[in-house]
Parts: sequence; structure tokens; C-alpha cells
Amino acid sequence: MNYYGNDVTNLIEEFSKLPGVGFKSAQRLAFHIINMPKERAAFLAGAILSARENVAYCSVCQNLTDENPCNVCASENRDHSCIMVVEDPRDMGAYERTKEYKGVYHVLHGAISPLAGIGPSDIKVKELLQRLENDVTEVILATNPNIEGEATAMYISKLIKPLGIKTTRIAHGVPVGGDLEYIDEVTLSRALEGRREL
Repeated sequence: MNYYGNDVTNLIEEFSKLPGVGFKSAQRLAFHIINMPKERAAFLAGAILSARENVAYCSVCQNLTDENPCNVCASENRDHSCIMVVEDPRDMGAYERTKEYKGVYHVLHGAISPLAGIGPSDIKVKELLQRLENDVTEVILATNPNIEGEATAMYISKLIKPLGIKTTRIAHGVPVGGDLEYIDEVTLSRALEGRREL
């Protein structure tokens, strides 16, 4: 039933189509926008349209960017001989927030998942292999520690090993602040495998 009129109802419906946004959250967002100053609402609308029009894949790493190449790929302060492979631009953002990694990235935009009909040609593997023709000494596989991420990491490592490039996998294990008794066996065994000397 249309309690608020067509414009408000349409706005709520559009918000509820976004991933992770239910009806109540969509309603809260819609009311927030309606109550904000017109200039801010116009700026928000402009930011959405500008991002939709100007954001594309970086020609080097496949990250989302409005510059080509992106800031990371264009940086002379980065180690371009080390490439970290991630599934999603958000994964890259997570590593960037640590301020620890000084190499460059490659974003796959997904993971191999035969059940979902996603094969190697559906993600950016071919583009990664083209980058390896340059002076790359290490590829770090930082895909998610789930079935799809593991399958993707194994597939890529099999393609890279014959090239003589060092291929590593990020460690998986016990989270900081976690209690061992509540951690599953697979995570504990990975933590044991990935142990290092102190």
C-alpha cells in the first residue's frame, strides 16, 4: 500500500534493491534524503551519476578507478615486481588500510565457482597472465579462504609455476583475540601449517 505518495515509495523501492538493504533500512535512507538540505541531496545525486559515468577498470590491475592507470599502478613508490591477487576491490582496500603492503595488486572481480557457472574466463585471469610478461618476481594469492577462493588460488598457481615466478599464498589461521576452543579444525590446521619462528 502506498502510504507516502509515489515519489517516496519509489525511492524506498530503489534503495531496497541495493544489496544488503532491507525495507526498513531503505525507508530510513529515503526519509534521511528527503529531510536533508537540497544542496546535499543534489551533491549525492551528482556523486552517484558521476561515479556511474566515470568509474571503469584500471587497464593494468583491473581495480575500479576514475583515472587510468589507477593511483596504485601509477605510483613510483610501489614495488611493481610483486603483485597481490585479490578477488574484489574491497579486498584491495582492506590491505591498503593496513599500510603494510608496498607492492601492486590485481583484482579478479570474482572467484572460480563451477556451481555458480563462473569459470576462469569469467574473471580477470587472462589480464593477470599478460602482466607477468614484465619483471614480476612474486605473485601473492590473497583470495578468500573458502572453496571458491582456494580453487581460484590453485588454478592460478598452476598457471604461474611453469613461468618460474615465486607464487605465495596468504596465511590463514587464528584471529587475534580469538579463543582456540571455538575455532574450527580446518582453521587450526592452517594456523599450524602457517606458523613462523619468533
